Amino acid sequence: MNDTKTPEQLVAGLIRLLTVAPDGENSFKGNQQPGGIGRVFGGQVIAQALQAAQASAPEGMEAHSLHAYFLRGGREGIDIDYSVASDFDGRSFANRRVVARQEDTPILNLTASFQRPEQGLEHDDSPMPHVPDPEDLPSDMEMRKKFIEEMDEVSEMQRNLMLRPRPIEMRTSGKLHWMNADKKPPHAHSWFRTAAPLPDDAALHRAVIAYASDFTLLGTSALPHGLSWARGELKGASLDHALWFHRPARADEWLLYATDSPWSGAGRGFNRGRIFNRAGELVASVAQEGVVRKAR
Repeated sequence: MNDTKTPEQLVAGLIRLLTVAPDGENSFKGNQQPGGIGRVFGGQVIAQALQAAQASAPEGMEAHSLHAYFLRGGREGIDIDYSVASDFDGRSFANRRVVARQEDTPILNLTASFQRPEQGLEHDDSPMPHVPDPEDLPSDMEMRKKFIEEMDEVSEMQRNLMLRPRPIEMRTSGKLHWMNADKKPPHAHSWFRTAAPLPDDAALHRAVIAYASDFTLLGTSALPHGLSWARGELKGASLDHALWFHRPARADEWLLYATDSPWSGAGRGFNRGRIFNRAGELVASVAQEGVVRKAR
């Protein structure tokens, strides 16, 4: 496990990961996660697909929503190709449809909608939850180290996976599913931001928020059952993912991710998320359903 990278190097690696390269007409190629093992993180595919859509969007338009379906789990160590279709270009709105493929096999479909910025009627009826400030909470890494120390048996791969340095810093109020062994209400609150500043690129900040929006979300539906993927008690995978951007936000400043799960059943869990800035303004909303099954 490499602990020598600085926060700036970790964030530079995240920027490279989320920067897609043109690869022919209406096609882009996504970078691989260095040292990645097993299944590709779903947030990575969503963020790269969004970047491909943003790269081909009409000038002056900004992404305001995306809807994605995970078709198959992506595998680390294989390039991901993104093809983009321009289904609609209007004066105020535009649409881009993206298919992510590995070895010519589709793994994700994503549709993104774009809007030319304008003024309109405003209201915000989603109050920010009252939680401690991030400065008053332990870091995610501190909590992961404590979790590893308390586990009876830990494989080297588990240890490396849990303790590897991350480009996104998190501070959690309460317990996430992987920390929790008791049944509790399906609500979670985590602050997040990149570990170092990002460039002033609004499209990149949206991509990082999309990337981070896949953290903690599906696990919220596991909280009422006191079960954890980290302890090998659950099997799961995301089925779909929707994200709405309400106002500009910087991903290198603390954002609060408040998630809840109003329902689970039939081997699936439904989860919602709200993302707030430090001023208490709602900057994005998220919804996701995924497979949640008790491990046999």
